[in-house]
Amino acid sequence: MLRRLNYVGIPTRNQDRALTFWTEIMGCIITTDRLVGEKRWIELAIPGAQTGLLLLTPEGQEDRVGTFFNGSFGCDDVEYAYEKLCARGVEFLGPPEKKPFPHVYFKDPDGNSFFLSSR
Repeated sequence: MLRRLNYVGIPTRNQDRALTFWTEIMGCIITTDRLVGEKRWIELAIPGAQTGLLLLTPEGQEDRVGTFFNGSFGCDDVEYAYEKLCARGVEFLGPPEKKPFPHVYFKDPDGNSFFLSSR
């Protein structure tokens, strides 16, 4: 039966730009970067997490780029993460909110928006 979620896909227009953002700014680690047909299959690991990220837009799914990521990233302290990521140039949709629990929304270079909480 199911044991884990291996990775979640993040649609992107420019894999190189996305790779730079997710590794150099967000701190992910490259686990796979290889050609599959005409596209690169890029898997990233989040340090300490089982589920990884996949920077790939499947054929016919280009309209998903720049939308809301239906998932949630977790951190220990939203305020701290917000300050550190702001200093690295990450775009936020507003300052952290405290209710119903600490959270904030951020964007990647492709305009995808993400939820980050310390819940």
